[in-house]
Amino acid sequence: MKTLHLDIEYDFSFALFGVVASCRDYKMAWSLNRLLGLKLIRQQDLCYEMKGHQKMYISHFEHHGTQSTVRLFRNKALGTLTAKRPFLLPDVKEYDYILQLSGVLQHYLHPQELLRRLQSLPLIHYTKQFDPLTLKFKEHLLF
Repeated sequence: MKTLHLDIEYDFSFALFGVVASCRDYKMAWSLNRLLGLKLIRQQDLCYEMKGHQKMYISHFEHHGTQSTVRLFRNKALGTLTAKRPFLLPDVKEYDYILQLSGVLQHYLHPQELLRRLQSLPLIHYTKQFDPLTLKFKEHLLF
């Protein structure tokens, strides 16, 4: 009997930024809305099934433009979780938020310009751009 393999290539063509800020997620979304002229709206929490039948909930905000999408994720899971890694992206657990840009906006805003604008916000301590292909848990950003 012949064995068939399903090879799936995911599209990781988005810009990804880590943000260190000690503020609530809605305040971060509000600040980004004002800074970048977006309309980030809170979405239903993402739910990831973990080993041992545990569920991890991640809050996120989303802005849909005509040709681009911006997502803001809280990197740490909501509530108390006994899991070893209660993070959306455990590779970059030092960062409180993950900002994902896809579509025309990621090409319109140069990464260095966006980093400079993000650093201008008083509530942001540090930002850095990541290459999504280098992250071990990059599949968590696909849905």
